[in-house]
Amino acid sequence: MKKYISFALMTIALSFGFVSCDVETDEEPGGTNVEKMAGRWEVTVDAFNSDGAFYKDPYGLGVIEIRTYNTADNSSTQMWLDDVNHFWQFKFKTNINYEARTFSNEAVDYDAAGTGKAVVTNGKILEGAAKSLHGMPNDSIVFDIQFGDDKNELVYRISGQRYTGFKE
Repeated sequence: MKKYISFALMTIALSFGFVSCDVETDEEPGGTNVEKMAGRWEVTVDAFNSDGAFYKDPYGLGVIEIRTYNTADNSSTQMWLDDVNHFWQFKFKTNINYEARTFSNEAVDYDAAGTGKAVVTNGKILEGAAKSLHGMPNDSIVFDIQFGDDKNELVYRISGQRYTGFKE
């Protein structure tokens, strides 16, 4: 009897071995259509007014996080721009030129509630233009954003570099 149980278990084990070796697909995993522009960014927010007066970190935010990422349809002409509720609580799709690594938009609702409009100009991702704390090249981001509901009517310059995982 012991011989038959051993034989049955051996047969079952071998059948699982053959099944587990099947290849499910021949496709290679890939990135998104905006993968070189997408990321987590550590940025600062400065501002200037229509007279050209410059205000360094006008709200005392210090370094904040923003994110850029692909749309659900994996568009090659748009990406999400999201301040993760650290500044003006904006999150909207912006138009991109992937080859030039630039982005901008006309007035768009900057949140789901439609409480205000945002205009982005001069948006750029500069590959290798920044230096990390350890002196390694890093991507940088810079753009100007203006909010229609801003009482101060300032243009905010948001600039910084890709998150490295190290305290910068």
